[in-house]
Amino acid sequence: MSNTRQTKKVQKKRKKRRRIFLFLVVPILVLVLGATSYGALLLHKAQSVLDESYNPIERETSKREKPVDPHNDNISILFIGVDDSDTRSLKSGSRSDALMVATFNEKAKSVKLLSIPRDSYVYIPKVGYKDKITHAHAFGGVPASIETVEEMFDIPIDYYVKMNFNAFIDVVNALDGIKVEVPYALSEMDSKDRRHAINLKPGLQELNGEEALALARTRKKDSDLERGKRQQEILKAIVMKAISVKGFTKYSDVIQAVGENMATDLSFSEMKSFFDYAAAGSGLNIETINLEGADNYINNVYYFQLDETDLEQKKQLLKTHLEVTSNVATEDDNLADSKNDKDSSS
Repeated sequence: MSNTRQTKKVQKKRKKRRRIFLFLVVPILVLVLGATSYGALLLHKAQSVLDESYNPIERETSKREKPVDPHNDNISILFIGVDDSDTRSLKSGSRSDALMVATFNEKAKSVKLLSIPRDSYVYIPKVGYKDKITHAHAFGGVPASIETVEEMFDIPIDYYVKMNFNAFIDVVNALDGIKVEVPYALSEMDSKDRRHAINLKPGLQELNGEEALALARTRKKDSDLERGKRQQEILKAIVMKAISVKGFTKYSDVIQAVGENMATDLSFSEMKSFFDYAAAGSGLNIETINLEGADNYINNVYYFQLDETDLEQKKQLLKTHLEVTSNVATEDDNLADSKNDKDSSS
């Protein structure tokens, strides 16, 4: 048994929590197209499909003094995974089931990918109080999620990508599956909510779309933190497979899957700025980051209480990678100001 598997076996089990669904870092997949011999045809198809996914939103932020250009600047993207499928009617007002912040350093051609547990207890500016971060999307959609994450990490969120897990299944299948380490035997429902439809044994193996989704969403034997790490490994496997695969048909299917299940404020021209990252191939540096914390109950409601020291370290890591030094009000300042305003009005 490998050291990796031994480590996974002995990881401390924590209280079961709600599942998180994996989503795809679409621009990283799309950018690969520029490095293929079918570039012109694929780019034409990608533009026609992805133009339909372009959905800019109106919002204000104090984190940037001027707009960024992903062709030249370091940028960040918030990836929002929603628990939507054909079975669940693709509801627009749903909670987010997965959140990842990706920062891109243009000079180093490196990516940092940070996963945020859905039950993290954070300040949500849209409503003016602390709650689970998953509720931000239900309170105010994409703008509220972006505002909450900006507040949480004191960094600008320049773009968003919102996806449901139909795309995840279709992309993995278009790539003829991915090779992933399954840490333990599991029995899960499929995307149509059929119980025990997916059964996997432990070990390194090829997974199709439904199987990879089951591994990403399972909640039976570990914590949100461990699920987040597992999802990151699945995501990396998808990216690496996309980089290694050759063939117009496969990429064409990937593009179609992405376009039908995504909304983003990245224009196609801006997506093409990621071609330089794709040129790094297997040498692309994608560092996965996780947040530390502990289970907590407030008024008999479960929350994931983030470790403040660790959160501050992760804030600085992302700010350094983006090369930003924003000086804005902290969460405590906002809460204090809110209390002062209340006191002065009474």
